Amino acid sequence: MLFTLKKIIGGLLLPLPLSLIILGVGLLLLWCSHRQRLAKILLTGGWGLLLLLSLQPVADGLLTPFENQYPTLNHPPRVAAIVVLGGGYTYNPEWAPSSNLLGNSLPRVAEGVRQWRMNPTAELIFTGAAASDNSRSSASVAAEVAQTLGVPKDKLITLTSPRDTHQEALAVRQLIGNKPFILVTSANHLPRAIRFFTAEQLSPIPAPANQLAIHSPLNFWERILPSSFWLGHSERAWYESLGRAWQWVTQR
Repeated sequence: MLFTLKKIIGGLLLPLPLSLIILGVGLLLLWCSHRQRLAKILLTGGWGLLLLLSLQPVADGLLTPFENQYPTLNHPPRVAAIVVLGGGYTYNPEWAPSSNLLGNSLPRVAEGVRQWRMNPTAELIFTGAAASDNSRSSASVAAEVAQTLGVPKDKLITLTSPRDTHQEALAVRQLIGNKPFILVTSANHLPRAIRFFTAEQLSPIPAPANQLAIHSPLNFWERILPSSFWLGHSERAWYESLGRAWQWVTQR
């Protein structure tokens, strides 16, 4: 129940839902009350928030501090395990396997496979529970994709019970103890994940995937026009900020 409540509240606090809530309250006050000044403030604030977070300089400016904490792992040490954290997924057996990995999941799996190719004696461990009681787990769907990319089945391990990063750290500790291992997750999520894993006395070696903040040259109009693409970058930064706040509260 607490997990579901956390996800619902966290979802409502993300940029788009939060902006819509602010705009909705403003419209309600505008049409159904005499508090016109407050209505104007809320409408202007909600519109301004949505506009700013949809611009590339703002969005990638927010995301960069999360992503720049760990460099890409191009020369990994020899380890016995590579752990890839779960992300968004669905499952349709009629689709190409990789199409079932949503958002940040496919880049994580791709980086996990790349790390395994540099460490082919290691076991590749995927984490992530099922979205519902009668569905496949995130870990099993990711492992299927890895197998189609050439990883032998006997090198794949799935941890199908963890529902969040803290639970993933507990499950990995139970499986491999404090032996060093490569930890693969999205670059913006990696700082928070490392904190969870080191809090459990584990020895993760960070391997960021799915870097999003763009620093290469862009057309001028791409920087000044609002876009849902950039709003998605702001959402990732916002989500990680909320996650860190919750982590700080629960780990005190």
